[in-house]
Amino acid sequence: MTGAKKLLLASLALGFIGGYVDTVGFVALFGLFTAHVTGNFVLIGAELSRASANSVLLKLLVFPTFIAAVALARLVALRCERTKTVASRPLLVMQTVLLLVALVCSVPAGAALAPDAPWAMATGLFMTAAMGVQNAAGRLAWPALTPTTVMTGNVTQVVIDSVDLLRGAAGPEVRDRLKRFIWPVVAFAIGALSGAFAYAGWKFWSLLLPLVMLVGLVVMDVRSDHKA
Repeated sequence: MTGAKKLLLASLALGFIGGYVDTVGFVALFGLFTAHVTGNFVLIGAELSRASANSVLLKLLVFPTFIAAVALARLVALRCERTKTVASRPLLVMQTVLLLVALVCSVPAGAALAPDAPWAMATGLFMTAAMGVQNAAGRLAWPALTPTTVMTGNVTQVVIDSVDLLRGAAGPEVRDRLKRFIWPVVAFAIGALSGAFAYAGWKFWSLLLPLVMLVGLVVMDVRSDHKA
């Protein structure tokens, strides 16, 4: 498989994982965004405005957790630079381990979840840390990779390029960019739908699917020098 094809496959897989994990967290953990963490600002405001507000501690803790995960990913990437090794595989392994720990924490959490229950909070925070690493890896390990966790910018670019394509003003660069941006959006949407149905059927065991996909990406070893 060529480098470009590997990068496209990684973009699709990570886009799917981004939508899938974000939806599992939202459905299971009282509206928690684990990938699109800034969305929690809206939810915090909505909760605090209600007379019978639920605990917002978990949503508040995701911000330092996300920051810590990104900072740790940066340190790992810097160490890889010093040792002249590729950062993509270590970062994927880190994300896999964090998501696996989230799954382990979900077992004692059980079905009786509450917004401030310790094991439920641990599950959400480790899911957030895993997605923080994915956010960081897109910048640190694969500079040519389209963003795979927050789709607003991707959708905006797809619409702009589609308009240019329809009016006959799209050159090769625009066409190439449209191909790169549209597939992660599609994969994210499919992942979000799949995550909702998977959690309904298998609860947190649904996280096994993205874990298997991450292991597959680790084995495939998409290198940062592969260009789209």
